[in-house]
Amino acid sequence: MSYREGRQFSQAKHNFTEYAGVDFSKISDDELRALWLETLQNGMHGICFSMYEDGQKPGDIITEEQVERRIQILKPFTKWVRSFSCIEGNEHVPRIAHKNGLQTLVGAWLSDDLEANEKEIDALIQLANEGCVTIAAVGNEVLYRNELNEEQLLGYLNRVKEAIPGIPVGYVDAYYEFTNHPKITETCDVILSNCYPYWEGCPMEYSLNHMQQMYGQAVDAANGKKVIITETGWPSEGSSLGGAVSSAENAMKYFINTQVWSAKANIEVFYFSSFDESWKTGDEGDVGAYWGLWDKHEKLKF
Repeated sequence: MSYREGRQFSQAKHNFTEYAGVDFSKISDDELRALWLETLQNGMHGICFSMYEDGQKPGDIITEEQVERRIQILKPFTKWVRSFSCIEGNEHVPRIAHKNGLQTLVGAWLSDDLEANEKEIDALIQLANEGCVTIAAVGNEVLYRNELNEEQLLGYLNRVKEAIPGIPVGYVDAYYEFTNHPKITETCDVILSNCYPYWEGCPMEYSLNHMQQMYGQAVDAANGKKVIITETGWPSEGSSLGGAVSSAENAMKYFINTQVWSAKANIEVFYFSSFDESWKTGDEGDVGAYWGLWDKHEKLKF
């Protein structure tokens, strides 16, 4: 996830900015850490599942034992888990999450590899037929990456919708893509929107307001359909981007504001991410490895 070129949001018709967030100027560093932990312990709607341990990367086969261990760590803090793929061990995530009483947003990873796409789609349908899928996500930012065109994505969406009636089906992308692709928005049962102030270089003090504006634009595009924020977060280390500074302090502040606002406004958010993943230093640079609430050793950061 890195919309580095930056996008200007349009003014949404809906007002989601009435809540200004916590006044962090009045709390000490120790109080900030305590508030972060309290916010986490109060529970999240959802968390994005980080699959890979240090030294692992996509393409490596992941065991059930590894997924089970990480689900047990996350289970006390969240109601939902989001997965990103349905093959190479990723299929264990919805099965084990479901077994542990968690709801699941299950993604089929699509790309320009059409053969791999077939495996992903078939596996997503299989998981849904097993009763492990609460919401199905057909693709993640594949339009943003220009790896499939709109007609190809519509074909996959309609195929999955026909195969698993009764289960909401959507597509995950940056919030503005649902404005840019009304046919996709119309086909989705639910709008799955990624909202990252960090990747648009937004300073921390304006980040909550900017994320609310992003969400508002997705709501406008949705025309009454439900909108879920499927990714938002802030890195605790690494290079900064424009006015967006990567730091432990800012990561804590952004998490607190996001969780407090989403609970107050009754908006469903999947926070990105659960664990730091060392392999994520390609397109995102060094900052990609530091988005977790837990570090790469599965220890709470703060």
